Amino acid sequence: MKWRPSAATLPCAPVLHRFEIALADVDRGVYADLDLRVARHPSEDEPYLLTRVLAFALEHKEGLAFSKGLSEADEPAIWRKTGDGRVLEWIEVGAPAADRLHRASKLAERVVVWCHRRPDMLQQRCAKEKVHKGEAIQVVKVPPELLESLARGLDRNNRWDLSRHEGRVTIVNGADVVEAVLETVPLIPPAG
Repeated sequence: MKWRPSAATLPCAPVLHRFEIALADVDRGVYADLDLRVARHPSEDEPYLLTRVLAFALEHKEGLAFSKGLSEADEPAIWRKTGDGRVLEWIEVGAPAADRLHRASKLAERVVVWCHRRPDMLQQRCAKEKVHKGEAIQVVKVPPELLESLARGLDRNNRWDLSRHEGRVTIVNGADVVEAVLETVPLIPPAG
């Protein structure tokens, strides 16, 4: 009898999600219609995917791009590079290791971490290790309740009206309206 692969032995393919986002970021003066096609790696959970999409939208500017992500260990989730390959912005999602942030801050002009799980633990861990320009690295704290609400409406095709005004983020997804405050703090607080 010839061996045939079963569904359990076949590698899972990435799932493609589409996000049509009407962005009104009043705080930064950025208004744009985004049409994102985001590949979700088989090992990527919904909170990570949603944090990645929020980070891309709320950091949006010319030249910002998703990297190869989880399938490429030496790249952040999102970045902005010059035409000659110099990294201007390195945007991580989750809780990267201190040595990774150390390397990123030496490579990029700006480093930001969008943390959706225990940002306090990330800060504590990095405070114990040497991180180049750790006080300049920003940590955006993404509330789990925001991601839980967004996950309930997650589909392969998504349409959001996303606004930020005076630090408050509002996302309209169909009939659902979700609001949250995204606090931004330094990775390593200044001494004193």
